[in-house]
Amino acid sequence: MARSLEKLQKQYSRAVAPSGRGPMAATNNFKGKPKHSRATVGRILSYVGKYKHRLVLVALCMLLSTGASLAGGYVLRPVINRIADAATPAADRLSYLAAMLGLLAGIYIVGVVSSWLQSRLMIGVSRNAIQAIRDDLFTRIERLPLRFHDNETTGELMSRFTNDVDNIGLMLDQALMSMVSGVINLVGTLAMMIYTNIWLTLITLAFIPVFAFGGQVLIRRSRKYYAAQQAALGAANGYIEESVAGQKVVKVFNHEAECVQEFEQLNDDLRHKQQKAMFYGGIMGPVMGNTTQISYALTAGIGGVLCALGRFDVGGLAIFVNYARQFSRPINEISQQMATIFSALAGAERVFSLMDKEPEADAAAQARVPEKLDGYVIMDDVSFGYVPEKTVLKHISLYARPGQKIAFVGSTGAGKTTITNLLNRFYDIDSGRITIDGIDIMDLPKDYLRKNIAMVLQDTHLFTGTVMENIRYGRLDATDEEVIAAAKTASADSFIRRLADGYDTMIEGDGANLSQGQRQLLNIARAALSKAPILVLDEATSSVDTRTERHIEKGMDTLMKDRTTFVIAHRLSTVRNADAIMVLENGEIIERGDHDDLLAMKGRYYELYTGKSELT
Repeated sequence: MARSLEKLQKQYSRAVAPSGRGPMAATNNFKGKPKHSRATVGRILSYVGKYKHRLVLVALCMLLSTGASLAGGYVLRPVINRIADAATPAADRLSYLAAMLGLLAGIYIVGVVSSWLQSRLMIGVSRNAIQAIRDDLFTRIERLPLRFHDNETTGELMSRFTNDVDNIGLMLDQALMSMVSGVINLVGTLAMMIYTNIWLTLITLAFIPVFAFGGQVLIRRSRKYYAAQQAALGAANGYIEESVAGQKVVKVFNHEAECVQEFEQLNDDLRHKQQKAMFYGGIMGPVMGNTTQISYALTAGIGGVLCALGRFDVGGLAIFVNYARQFSRPINEISQQMATIFSALAGAERVFSLMDKEPEADAAAQARVPEKLDGYVIMDDVSFGYVPEKTVLKHISLYARPGQKIAFVGSTGAGKTTITNLLNRFYDIDSGRITIDGIDIMDLPKDYLRKNIAMVLQDTHLFTGTVMENIRYGRLDATDEEVIAAAKTASADSFIRRLADGYDTMIEGDGANLSQGQRQLLNIARAALSKAPILVLDEATSSVDTRTERHIEKGMDTLMKDRTTFVIAHRLSTVRNADAIMVLENGEIIERGDHDDLLAMKGRYYELYTGKSELT
């Protein structure tokens, strides 16, 4: 049965709270305008403000463009008056008209060049600003703790990189320049209107409260729906990403119809919010435009009466009417850009809220580190829970000397992988102490600690690039010969050489052109390439067949030599030669010893090994 819309929104739309305290139910929380619009605008402008010299040139170009437009309009006043004066000879009127047309051509050329230059400069500024925003966003995501990534969908994060950032760029490219240029036009036009006729100016200004009231009503509603639209878009993207990535599972369990139904719920919700947002954002232009037409008609009518009474000249009326229309044009243009602005602000809040998340803390980043670690690991009374109210590991104590192989077995959820997560400081322990060579891992910089631990995870991940580059991910300064040697150690060399281009074969789509076992072999080769003294194998051979597993085990013997190795395995046959086997249940070590000792105890391990009980 398809899940409810509210449940889907909570699962796939995780708009991070600006305070950085964690996820909130995004779509339903946007009841009103964005809460930090002023601060958001300030942060956007801080990226633009890095290019002050270019912005000064943009401002000068705007002034020149506006000045040319206003001057060109005012030049028409004496032209019209001279042409309308019947007492002036026709030849004089024509020569005067030709001279003034030449002057107008020069003025408008200056205006056109200035407009072109300001657009060119501003596009460069906006693109640089967007590049900086994306860089900062990606940098912050790379520095966020694993806990954050466990709670976020890939589609939701991608929505912030694409839709939200693109909306900010659209605002900087179009709306921002229109608003600044519009303000300059308003001020300049108002000054010329006052200079031309103060009374007609007052009539035009009388309509400003009408503009303000109508705009405020529409802005309030638009903000609400544009914020909700961005959250709904993130939810839809998150669902699409998960569904596409899990197509095999969807088809195996015949879940296509339910998938379509759930997507239609999210898509319909997105359509509804987009309609509301686009309606209130799009209606602002026509409303303002019709209001300005009323103002324009009233001004022209009263101006005509003044001309008939001899209180105003025809040329003055002509240019004033032009100024009146020019005065309303920036208002119309700004109102038409409000849809872009609201969408950008809603997206910017989501982007900046993610940037404000606390990065992975590392109090020991500046600490002195030893030249090398040997890999003597001790866990002393370690307890941990992913959430405060639920303890996952309870009073775990163990030690491992360099060259020893320590195995963890137990039911799913017993805490085996959690132990290795704590060793890498993907999560920090709640109590107890973990040391390597007598040094508390809390006193080691995280990058140094993880550099000394090689991991082979159950879930493989390969990057777009060649086979050689993917193996070299384990140690970027490794030579080609070292990469090939690592592949041989992992029993991957033979299948690699059978690929179309051998080690230069391109891997795409997370290794879609390789089998699961081949992907895991490359993952093992990465660890083999690393010179880390500690090795963690989390179900490393779970995706390969028994014959390949035996080849890998031979290579692993070489790989694990002089390394402290922690092995998590469901196949108990793979841990028989371990120096010590830890049997975990409910986050506690209930049995420990080597293979023979544990069989002699006839406890939980004995039941698992002899098949009297099963791992679950």
